[in-house]
Amino acid sequence: MNTLKSLLTMVFVSILFLVYAQDGTEVFTAEKMWEMDRVGAPDVSPDGEWAVFALTRWDIEKNSSTSDLHLLNIEEGTTRQLTFTGKESSPIWSPDGEKIAFVSRRHDGPGQVYVLDLSGGEAQKITDLPVGVFSIKWFPTGERIAFGANILPEYNGDFEKLEELLKEQRESKVTAKVTENTMYRFWDRWLTDGHFPRLFSVDIQTSEVVDLMPHSENYFSMMGGVSYDISPDGEQIAVSMNNTPPPFDNLNYDVFLLPTDGSGELTNITEENPADDLSPVYSPDGDYILYGKKNIYHFYADRVEMVKYNLEDGSKENLTSDIDLSCQNWLWSPNGRTIYFHAQRNARTAIFSIPASGGEYTLLYGEGSSGNASIAGRRGRDLLFTNHSLNSPTEIFKMDNRGRDVKQLTSYNNEKMAALNFGRVDDVTYQGAEGEDIQMFIVYPPDFDPNEVYPMVFMIHGGPHGIFGDNWHYRWNAHLFAAPGYVVALPNFHGSTSFGQDFAISIHGEHANKPFEDIMKAADYMAEKDYIDEDRMAATGGSYGGYMVSWIAGHTDRFAALVNHAGVYDLHLQFASDYAGNRGYQYGGTPWDNYDVLNSQNPSQFAHNFQTPMLIIHGELDYRVPVAHGFLVYGIYKGMGLDARLVYYPDENHWILTPQNSIYWYEELHNWFERYLK
Repeated sequence: MNTLKSLLTMVFVSILFLVYAQDGTEVFTAEKMWEMDRVGAPDVSPDGEWAVFALTRWDIEKNSSTSDLHLLNIEEGTTRQLTFTGKESSPIWSPDGEKIAFVSRRHDGPGQVYVLDLSGGEAQKITDLPVGVFSIKWFPTGERIAFGANILPEYNGDFEKLEELLKEQRESKVTAKVTENTMYRFWDRWLTDGHFPRLFSVDIQTSEVVDLMPHSENYFSMMGGVSYDISPDGEQIAVSMNNTPPPFDNLNYDVFLLPTDGSGELTNITEENPADDLSPVYSPDGDYILYGKKNIYHFYADRVEMVKYNLEDGSKENLTSDIDLSCQNWLWSPNGRTIYFHAQRNARTAIFSIPASGGEYTLLYGEGSSGNASIAGRRGRDLLFTNHSLNSPTEIFKMDNRGRDVKQLTSYNNEKMAALNFGRVDDVTYQGAEGEDIQMFIVYPPDFDPNEVYPMVFMIHGGPHGIFGDNWHYRWNAHLFAAPGYVVALPNFHGSTSFGQDFAISIHGEHANKPFEDIMKAADYMAEKDYIDEDRMAATGGSYGGYMVSWIAGHTDRFAALVNHAGVYDLHLQFASDYAGNRGYQYGGTPWDNYDVLNSQNPSQFAHNFQTPMLIIHGELDYRVPVAHGFLVYGIYKGMGLDARLVYYPDENHWILTPQNSIYWYEELHNWFERYLK
């Protein structure tokens, strides 16, 4: 790494470790939010001294983004831009630390594998496939790179044939989509064209590509990417993959062992578990695989336990069965004695450690929302991680492996944040349904004066098994809600995660009752404040939050205005969603069984009580909550002669993801508040 160090030292720009004062004078707007730099997950060099990451910047006028690679000197806290095409992502260091592989679209085609030799020269294109690649990893020898790609199984290993098949699909004049599967579309894409993901390897010298899964026709993560790891000897891959066949009545992810010789013989090591098994990671000595285990197959937010699998005898040891945390993103210490992991805790995402032999866990860092932890430092005794909060977008931090000496290393948004005038954030607890404690964040408007009286806005999170946590949110940013002069409350009602398994599952089969009571008691709690005008309160929510907004509309006239984004209105219609396999368990009934139970929790059955003006927002490409929900509740509102406004996006999915559409979304939101709260 001496060559690399001398090359970079000359051009590194120092980072100033600024604290976000946020006492500036500028008003926070959606435009300013989209001007923020977005720091990607860092990958640490083998010697622990450097990290490479993608930095994404959005151009509002062009309505598009650029993403380039940046290098970070971990010890010095200095950064340097490494690429300049604006089309790079997913960087990873080679085992010898002399190269960086990444995915790029710089050739104006689907993303391919590139390798950059840090001793000099241009990046070399390693793959040239008719489909894009994703989830790249180096083999331990540094001679090959593994990656995922979506193919048509009938290509039979011939990429020229695959290109012809894809061309035939593109040029076909038949637009019909035909299926007999239960799951036939997902999120915002159809699954009827016969594409399936597989793992491949490519030789970086010859560019020879090998299909490592020539017999597989199933799915990895449905949201994209693939969770897998390569054994230290390079002879085996552990991969998490769905194990249920068509028609995909339900999904069950298992951990499979796959030889890397291209034979494609898969061995399922978690077949006995009917629930999901996820994210396998080999121990440094290659003797064990650490993976995540769920126990309830129909509960998507079931607690994830860490299990250690012995590759020699096939035995399994559950390390966290007695710990009420849902583990994620685990990694081994270099000596294999300690495991570090993330887990949600009290509306935050913390970093923990636990002995690899099991035992007591230790909280290392619990502020804000952390992710992407990696081993760093010359002796492997530091942790590098990303962190963000309600008051700050993502930056890269480090600390020692005992949770001490926490330092912020990057400061891409410090200057922008320091210029903004933000209100303070409080973390409170009040009594909700059944007298249980409910955590809630309160975000105040800029220059808040407790002697004045303010309108009130409630933000209701989706899921329902999720949180509005201490994190920076680009789609539902609490400070943007508060900026025009509103006090904003974010209650984490029954069903929310990060407060234990029992609290999360407590609304199973009864989605409306406890959360509604929690939200009403939050309104009571806030109405007691002298600075809140109880007659000027609004409730907003997306997805399940939109479900709750429609439920509120049918059960109280307490609010002056409602905002329903991508909300579930009719539970019957949710059986047209992209994945309806476990709806009966979630709702307590179906249109053909326990019908009365289903309808007792169905907002559409209470339309006769509607009074409160509602802003309805929905995207055409939303297959999770089909757009008909938005049209239906809007049509009923207008048919009843009530105030309602529809904002329809023909090119967005469940989320609003492009700058100009997002800025317009916030404009509609604030105009609606202005109309009814001021």
